[in-house]
Amino acid sequence: MATAPTPATDAARWLELDRQLCFALYSASLSMTRVYKPLLDPLGLTYPQYLVMLALWEADDVTVSALGERVMLDSGTLTPLLKRLEAAGWLERQRDAADERRVRLRLTVAGRALRSRAEAIPLQVACAAACPLDEISELTQRLQALRGRLRLAA
Repeated sequence: MATAPTPATDAARWLELDRQLCFALYSASLSMTRVYKPLLDPLGLTYPQYLVMLALWEADDVTVSALGERVMLDSGTLTPLLKRLEAAGWLERQRDAADERRVRLRLTVAGRALRSRAEAIPLQVACAAACPLDEISELTQRLQALRGRLRLAA
């Protein structure tokens, strides 16, 4: 049975691709996005658009900057995405009356209604992953904790 290398005894083995946490996360993310694509296509959403809609279904009437922080997208990525969601009729962008520099986002009736069409997606993804929901929940919590530690380190 192979054992994990230790930094002191086997430093070169830590450079093997399959030992890299970053590659495991990156390749898992690519696989996850591929699973989501056929589920989101009927809704007319891309994966990043889905993330934005999830955040807006949780908290509507937010600023673009608050949404960007929530979904971890910069304004250069977020602005064109929001324009497409607005063109699809799912949200409205309006200047904040109290501060013209801020743009507020509000779901439309159609944007709120889209949520019910998306409700089956998490269970479909769990089935595709062949993971029980409690395992997915635990893994999600561990990854969120890792993300928090990495954000502090960055």
